[in-house]
Amino acid sequence: MRFIIFATMFISVMALLSFLISRRFIAKLHFSKKTKNYLNIFLIINLLGIIAYMLVRYNPSVPNWAYFLLSIPIGIIFLLFIATIFYEIFALLINKSIKDEKRRDFFKKSLDVGAVALAGGINAKAMYNAKHIELEKVEVKIKNLKQKYKIVQLSDIHIGGLVDKKFIHNLVLKVNSLNADIIVITGDLVDTKMKYAKAALDELKNLNSKYGTYFIVGNHEYFHDVAAIIKYVNSLGIKTLENENVYIGEEDKGFYLAGVYDIFGNNINAYMPDLKKALQGTKDFPKVLLAHQPKYIKEIDQKVDLILSGHTHGGQIAPFNLLVRLQQPYIKGLHKHNENTQIYVNKGTGFWGPPMRLGASSEISEITIIPA
Repeated sequence: MRFIIFATMFISVMALLSFLISRRFIAKLHFSKKTKNYLNIFLIINLLGIIAYMLVRYNPSVPNWAYFLLSIPIGIIFLLFIATIFYEIFALLINKSIKDEKRRDFFKKSLDVGAVALAGGINAKAMYNAKHIELEKVEVKIKNLKQKYKIVQLSDIHIGGLVDKKFIHNLVLKVNSLNADIIVITGDLVDTKMKYAKAALDELKNLNSKYGTYFIVGNHEYFHDVAAIIKYVNSLGIKTLENENVYIGEEDKGFYLAGVYDIFGNNINAYMPDLKKALQGTKDFPKVLLAHQPKYIKEIDQKVDLILSGHTHGGQIAPFNLLVRLQQPYIKGLHKHNENTQIYVNKGTGFWGPPMRLGASSEISEITIIPA
C-alpha cells in the first residue's frame, strides 16, 4: 500500500511537470507545429516510460538494457523542467531588454535552438557522469591519533536494477587497488529483495583490507527486510555495526570505529540508533562513527572525532542539492561541525532512480586520518 501511494504521487508529479514543460517551453518555441507535436509525443512516451519504470522497479527479470531505457525518463523530466525555468527567465529578459522587434525575434529564435540543444547535451552528460566513479581523496587531522590510517568509504550503492553483479565486481577491483586499512559501507547497500541482491552481494566477499570491512544500514535497507540483509552481509565476512563499536589498529595506536542504525528506525520503532550503546566501553582513543544520514550529527552528545555519512547523493542531479539542503545539514565533502567533531559526507557510489548525475559525481572516498 505504501508503494502504491508513493507511485501514484510520484507519477502525478511527473505528469504535472510534463504538462508545464509542454505549455511553458515547447509551446513557445519558434519551431514548426509538426516539430512541436513530435516533442510533445516524446514527452508522452517519456511519461509512459516513468509509469513502466515504477511497475518494474524491483523486477529483476527485466533485462538491463530495458531497465536503463525505462529509468532515464525520470531524469529527463527533471532536467527539462529546470531548462524550462531558465528558458522562461531568459525569454523574459529578452522581451524586456530588447525593444527592436527584429532583434528581439532573432535572439528569441537563437534562445529556442540553444535551449533545446543544451537540454539534450546536459541529459547526455548526466548519463555519462553516472557511469564513471571518481576517487575522492581527503586527509582528516584527528587529535590523539598516534598513526595514520587509510579508510575507504563506499555509500549508497543501491544494489538492484542497473547496479548488478558486474557493477559490484568492477567496484571491488577499484577498491582493492587502494590498499585500505579498513573499508566502510555507510548504508543503502541493498535496494531490492534479498533473493535478487545475493549475486551482487557475493562479490563483496572479495574486498580486501588490513582490518576488515564494516557496514551500517541505511534507510533503504528497512524497505527490504533489514534483518535478512544484516544476516546475509555478516555471512560474507563483513561486520555490521549495530549500535556497537570495534577497536581498529595496533594496541595503543588505533581508534574506535562505531556504527549506529539509521534514524529511519525511529519511524518504525525497530532497529533504532543508540549512540550511547554504540560508544559503550570506548576508552580515551579517537572515535570514528558511521551514521547513514548527516543530520544524525544533531543528536551527537558525546565526543566523536569524525562521522562518516552518505544518504544525500550530493544531490545527484543539480539543482536538487538545494532541496536536499533543506533536510540535511551537509550535502557532500568534509566539514568541521564544532571543535570536537568533523563529518565527511560521501556523494554515493551508485545512484538511485535514473542513471544520471549532474554536479555530483559517484564516488569512492579515500579518507586518510592522520595525527593532528
